[in-house]
Amino acid sequence: MSVLPLAACAMTPEGVEPEDIAEYELAVATIGCQLVTEADYQPVELQAGLTREQTTAITSYLLSTDKAERLPDGGVTLTTGACA
Repeated sequence: MSVLPLAACAMTPEGVEPEDIAEYELAVATIGCQLVTEADYQPVELQAGLTREQTTAITSYLLSTDKAERLPDGGVTLTTGACA
């Protein structure tokens, strides 16, 4: 029996579709790949058509699947897609 890595088993957050994640990644790329302050989250939400809850859920999901990293001074940076 083979064992899959934990990240392969991670499910997308409730209320979030795969398309939402793709839109989120594109929007984050347009602001320099980092989410640190309110000024970063608002344009991502507007561009991707997401609520704050969806945005934070996607951020947590990407952190748990190693597609984002926490920054030393707070916030996160994406390490996938256009931000790789």
